[in-house]
Amino acid sequence: MQKRTDNFSKFAEKKKGAAIKEAYRQEKRKNKADARAAGEEMRARKKAKARGEEYIDPKKVAAPPRESAHTKSAPSDKPTSRAGRPVNAAKGPGRPAAAGSAKPAAGSYKAFKNEKGAAKPAKATYPGNPMDADKKDATTRESLIPLNKYVAHSGVCGRREAAELVKEGKVTVNGDKIFEPGYKVSQADKILVKGKPIFLQRNSVYILLNKPKDYLTTASDPQGRKTVLDLIKGATPERVYPVGRLDRNTTGVLLLTNDGELAQKLTHPSFEVKKIYEVTLDKPVTKKDLDSIVSGITLEDGFVAADSVGYADSKSKNVVGIEIHSGRNRIVRRIFEHLGYDVKALDRVMFANLTKKNVERSKWRFLNDKEVRLLKFMNKSFLRKNKSVENA
Repeated sequence: MQKRTDNFSKFAEKKKGAAIKEAYRQEKRKNKADARAAGEEMRARKKAKARGEEYIDPKKVAAPPRESAHTKSAPSDKPTSRAGRPVNAAKGPGRPAAAGSAKPAAGSYKAFKNEKGAAKPAKATYPGNPMDADKKDATTRESLIPLNKYVAHSGVCGRREAAELVKEGKVTVNGDKIFEPGYKVSQADKILVKGKPIFLQRNSVYILLNKPKDYLTTASDPQGRKTVLDLIKGATPERVYPVGRLDRNTTGVLLLTNDGELAQKLTHPSFEVKKIYEVTLDKPVTKKDLDSIVSGITLEDGFVAADSVGYADSKSKNVVGIEIHSGRNRIVRRIFEHLGYDVKALDRVMFANLTKKNVERSKWRFLNDKEVRLLKFMNKSFLRKNKSVENA
């Protein structure tokens, strides 16, 4: 007869969750105790070395045998104190003999030597408490960030531009070209962009500029033309860069910052940040064309529709205000050119929650704390109105 398997007894004999947790806790306590003991030993060694003394390991010092009634030592001829301790004539009761007069105790450095007399190699230790080793590893892991984020936070460019630089092989880490934007790096790594070293920015800076004509929204220009950074020269020692782009002849609100994470949010299409422009055209805009702009038109790079559009001046139909969330290159100019209009002037009057109020053309100012807070938390007031409905 085949023996029956008792599945329930197998299950009952399994170690329960509470037992497993308790075993884990005990193991954790043991590891902590071992680490603490190792730390205390290391500190004792350092103190002994600083005093010029030999370290004596208490664990390796042989304890004197306990005397019993049958093994009492013979009476000593040396004088003793009232407490029964031997008296040293030079040092007094209970004082140790002069240095060099006694043999080294077991547990001194000689106890660590092997038969040939060579000292055993000491175990590698971390400076300070050995328990800090795990903390250092954890801190190192937490401080690792993607390479494109590191480049962006160093003030070179935005996150997307940084990813392109990495893919193009223009970024090296410790002498090696890296082509993966998500490659993890830390501040200890030597990172070069186009051969120049970069470092993480310590202080975040936010500057609002009322951009004039004939200035490029780039950090530098190979042809030596004027850039927006020339207008804020001396404003901050930090390296800042423009968020988004305005054409050379487009004027108005422009944000410059070294906050790469914020720049990524403000320019990424998924956030659909609001932008309002005032457009001056060569001829009056018809009501039919305004309706077409709102309902949407198809350009060479795809469909686009404005959030709203209307006449900015009731007396002149040549000036139009347009609200749009698209960040495509020259999108406003291309919309009106597609409908047969020539754009004479284009001025951005609002970007997110920022306006050029009280900032004259070519002038700049730092953002206040409230403005920065609204930008960072993506306040709904400057996001596309119907975005939440469309995404639902």
